[in-house]
Amino acid sequence: MSWLKAIAGGVLGAEALSLIKQYVEKEGGLDAVVSNFQNGGYRRQVESWISTGKNQAISGIEIGQAIGIDKVKKLAESAGIDVNKARDLLAEYLPIAIDKATPEGKLPAPEPGDVKKSGY
Repeated sequence: MSWLKAIAGGVLGAEALSLIKQYVEKEGGLDAVVSNFQNGGYRRQVESWISTGKNQAISGIEIGQAIGIDKVKKLAESAGIDVNKARDLLAEYLPIAIDKATPEGKLPAPEPGDVKKSGY
């Protein structure tokens, strides 16, 4: 996954990297993640993460609303961490991950196998 290579350059800790990798893979790729945030009322934030400008912040509570708390719980369980910690890690590092995976201000082309999976 080229998006993973883009963000694995030491910017994220192992726990955050694992959590984000799981989330993106279970959703079916970066396109699906971005679409979820756009459709969930967080268009402005996610588009700032893709653009070449400053990233807008998102809170752990907003992450839970955008992703769905059940999905966050399943991600947390899979990672072996508390759901609040998972929300906070996603809030802190998902914007950075998407920003690093989109250095030219646009999403990379979907990779083979990137389809909406809903793997929760």
